[in-house]
Parts: sequence; C-alpha cells; structure tokens
Amino acid sequence: MEPRRKILLSVALTAGLILSNVAPASAHSETASSGASAHSETASSRASAHSGVASASAVATTGFRFVDIPGSGVVLKANVIAPKTGGPHPAVLLPASWGLNDLEYLVQARKLAEGGYVVVSYTPRGWWSSGGEIDTAGPKDMADLSKVVDWTLANTTADPARVGAAGISYGAGISLLGSAFDNRIRAVAMMSGWTDLVYSLYGDATRHRQSAGLLELAAELLGNPGADLSGKLADFNANRNVPDVMAWARVRSPATYLAQINANAPAVLIANAWGDSFFPPNQLVEFYEALTVPKRLELRPGDHAIAELGGVFGFENDVWTGVRDWFDQHLAGAGGGTRPPVLLGPDNAPTETYADWPSQSTSTTRYGLGRIRTLDGTGLLGGAPSTGWRKTLPTDRDTTASGGVVLLTNGVAAFTNQRPSIWLPTVDRFRAGVWAAARPSTPLKIRGIPRVHLNLTGSPTQGSLVAYLYDLDTLGTARLITHAPVTWSAAGEVDLALSAAAYDVPAGHSLTLVIDTVDPLYYDSNAPNRGIVITGGSYLDVPTR
Repeated sequence: MEPRRKILLSVALTAGLILSNVAPASAHSETASSGASAHSETASSRASAHSGVASASAVATTGFRFVDIPGSGVVLKANVIAPKTGGPHPAVLLPASWGLNDLEYLVQARKLAEGGYVVVSYTPRGWWSSGGEIDTAGPKDMADLSKVVDWTLANTTADPARVGAAGISYGAGISLLGSAFDNRIRAVAMMSGWTDLVYSLYGDATRHRQSAGLLELAAELLGNPGADLSGKLADFNANRNVPDVMAWARVRSPATYLAQINANAPAVLIANAWGDSFFPPNQLVEFYEALTVPKRLELRPGDHAIAELGGVFGFENDVWTGVRDWFDQHLAGAGGGTRPPVLLGPDNAPTETYADWPSQSTSTTRYGLGRIRTLDGTGLLGGAPSTGWRKTLPTDRDTTASGGVVLLTNGVAAFTNQRPSIWLPTVDRFRAGVWAAARPSTPLKIRGIPRVHLNLTGSPTQGSLVAYLYDLDTLGTARLITHAPVTWSAAGEVDLALSAAAYDVPAGHSLTLVIDTVDPLYYDSNAPNRGIVITGGSYLDVPTR
C-alpha cells in the first residue's frame, strides 16, 4: 500500500472510531478468501471495546467481524455484525460511500443489529483495500452486490426472504440499482443517491463542474479509478465524446431500469436534501412518481449527505430513524410503519407530510418578467408577461449572485438554519437581469419545482444562463431559495426547471429573480465577449400552497 494511503487509512480509522464512539465488544478478523490483507490486518485496531450502553430493548450482538468477501473476480473488504440469538434474521447490506470504506456505517450497523438485523457493510471494488478498479455502480458493482448477498446467506443467520440494502451517496446508488438486478433485495433505503446520472452530470445540458471535480479528486486519492473512469471524466471535463459519456452514465442510472425495479417490487425509500449539489432532487421526484412499488420520499434542508451525517457519528438522526423504520416495516414485519409516503422538511417551516408529491402544491402562480427600470436597473416580477422590452447580458461576466460552493454553502445552511444570502444592491445590473415582485401582506409558500421560460432574441445559437430565485427583505438582503443553470443549442425559447424547493417567503418580502451567465459551480457554453438578449414574453411559474 502506498504511504499516502496508509496515512489516510490510519486517520480515517482513528477518526471513525473516536468520533462515533462505537466499536464491537468482541471482534475478530475472519477471511473468506485465502491470504492475509491490509484490511484484515487492521481489524484489531478497528475493534476496540465499545463504551456505550445498549438500550433496554436492544438485543445482544455478536460484535463486529472483519471479513474478506469474494466478489465477482475481486476481494471485497467488509465487516459483519448480527444478533446473538438464533436466526433467521432480516439482513441489511451497506455498500460504502464514494471515497469511504466499510467503517462508515459502524454506528448504524450496530443499531440495526441490536434491532434484530444481520448487517454486512462492505467497501465497493476499487476503493481502499478492496480489489479491482472503480466501476462507478456499473455492471461489475452489480455482480459484486449479488456476491455479497450470496456470502451473507451462506455465512450468517440471514433470512433469504428478508434482505435489504441501504447506503449514502455511492452506496445509495449501488443499493437501488442492485434491486433491479437481484430480486432477493426486498427493501432499499437510498440516502443522498441518484436516479439519473446523466442529469447529475449534464443537468439542463450544463456540465456540473465542482461536483464532478470533487468525485474525481476522491477517486485519485483514495481509490483505483482505472482507465474507464479516468477516461470518462477526462472526456466530461473536455466536453468531448458527450454521447459516449452519457451512454456510460445511463448504464449507471436507476431510471434506466425503472421497469425492472417495478417488476421486482422492492420497497424503496428515497431520502435526500433540497440543496444537494451532486444529485439535485428533481430527478428523484420524477423517479419516485414513476415507481409502482411501496415507496417513501423524504426531502430536508442541506446539501449532499448532510442530513444523515449526524447519524454516521452516533447522534440522534431523523434520516436514520426513518431508515430503520422502513426496514422494520418491510423486512421485520413490524406493521404499517410510522411515516406517511412523502415527508418534506421546508427550509424555514415545520416538517410537512403528504399522501403523494403533487399534494404539496395547490396552485401555480405565473410572474411575468417586466420592463427594466432605468433608475435602479430592476424589472417588475409579476402580472401577465409583458412585451416590448429587452435585457442584454454579457457572456463572460460573473456577479455576486451565486449557487455557492459545492457541499459547503448548503451544508452550512442546514446547520445554521440560514439560507445563503447576498446583498442585492451588489448585483451588477449591467451583468445580470434582476426582477423583483411586489411585497405581499401574507407569506408565499413555495412548494415544488419553479420553472422559468425565457424568450431569447438575437442571442448566440449556443449559450448558458443561470437563474436564481431569492427571498428579498426590506434591507436588501436576498436569501437564495433555489437556482439552476441551463444551456441551449438553438436560440429562440429556453425553458428551465429550477431545483425543487419548499420555502416560505415571509409577508413583506419580495420574490426576486436574478439571471446571469457565469457560476463557478458549472461549466458554461458561452463564447466570450458576446451578449445574450432576454426579451418580453418571459415568465416565472411558482408552485404554491
């Protein structure tokens, strides 16, 4: 193992065990394949005594065993914990997140085991000490997951009729995809996962720069990306061989296998964040609506993997509580469950529950974009779309309007309960279009996916714009509600779906739309020193309740 990886492994082990304060009461190293490994050699360092005290309702467990599982032509590093009582027991498989390993779920694995589950956590191929190259939830990862099911049924007290899979991010995608290819997986809990990898990379035909860059960095530091992943990322960054990259991504998208998932009929829980900068939630909503299986959708404030992060470190966590509830309902036979089909945590309002996704929105309000005032460079947002005006935006000039920094901006907002904000007067009106609505006397409850329609006249045949929807107070502070980029290849009309949102604009505040051409979160397709012209007839549609 390279010195760099040894150092990173040591740091991760120490941090994981200290912060989570969980390690097995009794553990030993076990190999299911021949030969010693760096993974099994570190078992003793990872299996120190647990200082916590199990709850009165918890069952005694075996403690963790660190094992090698034969995957599809590679060895996968894993750990297993189970109830001490005789089986059969329901089982949960936990593939690790991108850049992490099977230590990630020690806290939650123990809680599940104390609840009566056999739990097998494993490091997917190409990461840390697992063999092979990163397959990015491709066919080899699917074959590996089935091998882990095989091993679990052959080596534990798992009930073959009650197998589930769950994970965060990469582990979430592998789990949901696996339910399309292995009908033994009867329940899935997908936290901060994706359903359409093409949308995640090229949402509204715009390449997502920062999120893809972080994934690439993690692969280089902590994994073995191999020629396949490295080549696809190089093509993505260079904006070449786009059809090939999209085809590669479709193979790794649960949406591609929706019919197979519906046919296999696993129970599917999808939990994500409104501000997920890796996997924006619109793709999840569309997928959820098309599922015909037992299903639940939960959306909360935050960014990628933030809402469930506390549970990884052992804190009380609503996401993980919901996951255990889901498995109790669909694997342990605990009855009808305790949560409704749709649970939404608005950014600035109490949690809401609904029977389905459409029920959250009762109407849609259209806000026409009006003529820009000469005095302050701001247009009216509201009323019927007007004509006879135009606004030109330079293609290579950024403004203070921004989607923020991947992971950090929306992640911090989840902990502070304060949306990222700007002071609206700092937005250069020569570089951006700004339209502000009248200030209503009652709150405006935004629920769903706002949509922007723009008429472009005399603009380049190819270009990019970014639209930001703000809550503007009386002092000029504008809090970001949602945003999205769009790239087009034929001028004329552009329709853009902003990222789904649940936000209450307070009474006396102004709903404000800002449009510019540059955001560091994304690659743009703008030629330098050009102008994009937005004209009359443009409007914003906002779903409300």
